[in-house]
Amino acid sequence: MQDPNWIPQQADLTLRRLLPRLRAEYRRAPAPVWEAFTRRLTTHFPRLFKLLYEVYGARYDFIYHLDALLRVMADACLARPEDLRELDERREAEPDWFQDQAMLGGVCYVDLFAGDLKGVRKRLPYFKELGLTYLHLMPLFKAPEGNSDGGYAVSSYREVEPRLGTMTGLRALSRDLRAAGISLAVDFVFNHTSNEHAWAQKALAGDPEYRDFYYFFPNRQMPDAYEKTLREIFPDEHSGAFSWHAESRQWVWTTFHTFQWDLNYSNPAVFAAMAGELLFLANQGVEVLRLDAVAFIWKQLGTVCENLPQAHTLIQAFNAVTRIAAPALVFKSEAIVHPDDVVKYIRPDECQISYNPLLMALLWNSLATRKIRLLRHSMRSRFTIHPACAWVNYVRVHDDIGWTFSDEDAAVLGINGNDHRRFLNQFFTGRFDGTYARGLPFQENPKTGDCRISGTGASLAGLEQALTALEAGAPDGQTLLDHAVRRILLIHGIILSIGGIPLLYLGDEIGTLNDYGYRDDPAKADDSRWVHRPATDWERMKRRDDPSTLEGRIYSGLKHMIAQRKAQSIFAGGDMRVLETASDHVFAYQRSGASSDGAPGGRVIVLANFSEQSQPANLAPVRGLPFGRSVVDLITGQERLLTPDLLLEPLQLMWLMAG
Repeated sequence: MQDPNWIPQQADLTLRRLLPRLRAEYRRAPAPVWEAFTRRLTTHFPRLFKLLYEVYGARYDFIYHLDALLRVMADACLARPEDLRELDERREAEPDWFQDQAMLGGVCYVDLFAGDLKGVRKRLPYFKELGLTYLHLMPLFKAPEGNSDGGYAVSSYREVEPRLGTMTGLRALSRDLRAAGISLAVDFVFNHTSNEHAWAQKALAGDPEYRDFYYFFPNRQMPDAYEKTLREIFPDEHSGAFSWHAESRQWVWTTFHTFQWDLNYSNPAVFAAMAGELLFLANQGVEVLRLDAVAFIWKQLGTVCENLPQAHTLIQAFNAVTRIAAPALVFKSEAIVHPDDVVKYIRPDECQISYNPLLMALLWNSLATRKIRLLRHSMRSRFTIHPACAWVNYVRVHDDIGWTFSDEDAAVLGINGNDHRRFLNQFFTGRFDGTYARGLPFQENPKTGDCRISGTGASLAGLEQALTALEAGAPDGQTLLDHAVRRILLIHGIILSIGGIPLLYLGDEIGTLNDYGYRDDPAKADDSRWVHRPATDWERMKRRDDPSTLEGRIYSGLKHMIAQRKAQSIFAGGDMRVLETASDHVFAYQRSGASSDGAPGGRVIVLANFSEQSQPANLAPVRGLPFGRSVVDLITGQERLLTPDLLLEPLQLMWLMAG
């Protein structure tokens, strides 16, 4: 059994050996900058050493690569602009900055929202009007022409796609956003690069150093062995996880598209190289990195090659790198996997914030079923995470909807998970009798009926159906419209109040509908996700301030809830208690906390009716509620008496403030 002190001792010894050489090499570095770097290095190197030793310690060249990584971090630290070094100090002093109730995220594609980076800068007044404090720009780096998986096939992490702008422009945008109190977030696609990346091109040219950056196999022996335990991600495009590359006459590991080549993280040079790219982006003013496809980064024969322990170890090592060289940077996990696996990525020393795919999926599930049992059960047991971390709660993003609820949770309630997913797929693709949704299947498997769902939030919530009915003169058209708007506001009101960072898919705030024009573009026609990636209609946006318009009705409703969220410190952080009501239609939870001066801040009781019928809240089973006392609904401003049988209108949301 190894002495538990051995790793810390070796970390200390290694740093004492390497640091003098590093100091000599960087002897001209400004003293304050070097002192800050060495202070953080001394603090975090033991953790970094331990993590990298777990993965690479058996290699003969481990220390060589570790030494190279120290230089990557030192170079990045010395190149870091002064204003970002000041931000580092502020964020170290306030590591919970993203827990504030004022936090509100927005996400968009640069070209579709504003044309280019200059266009995004011109929209800064709109971001401030909406109340954003966090702007996530979808992949904007150089990528192959035509199909690039929406930019997720990166050809260079250090170049902006030319039609969108330049890296200089991105730096300027980040400064402007920061001055406005808005943190810039971008995607860090670190499972793979495009086949046009310089590393891939060098590998194709026969450079053995870069050939080892990817997985190449001369025949099917190893791919067949791996694929015995792998699942197919994009079966419509290619079977298995490997693609034949005719030019090199090799099989290449391509988990996703054939032009996205998986990186070989068993090679420590890949880790150091990607650490360099990560820190380069941090030095451009990026404050949040969305780590794309985190589950897939480690490969091991005989496993599913998803969510393996080494994936966590590597992300934690990247986290340690940022604590040393760019401590203002925050990681956002993107793990659309089983809820048990999602939560494993969320910790202060790994990903500080994470998408909440379970809440998203179950909000849509509850709209379809009009029942909240699965939502209530799952949120009761799965919402709580480390208090220093936060969920990023969303209704829609650029990607498809996958039904990632737990089959085990469903079984407790007597629900067959597979059967229920088939129902949801039928419902949201418009194939279920009586559905209001207008979505499209993505990566549909005709043999199993399995698929994911594409569609804008408004079209999935019934707005497209309602407008079609109104246009046709249907007598129930206005009712359908009212219900669709209420659904949109209902689920957005939940992500704004349940705890964590709410994220808006920009365009949803005015009820953007599906855009079927993508079918006319050969580069997009086979990917139904483009139906919910339309260009922003700024003529419709102009109607947002007129509450008599559809756009104004949705926008004003959202803006009011955003303002109430920002005004109430009770919405800070992520502490939330699900209330066990006797209703199968009304989702209920409570937020409580202290006021800004530390005094008791009361509570907000949130009630959400997922039925198109009026429903009593059925709060009698809930202990500790202030029955018989007056509460104020923060959404309507009305004062009412809190009673166990409080009646909610169809699809109504209440935020009841109790002192």
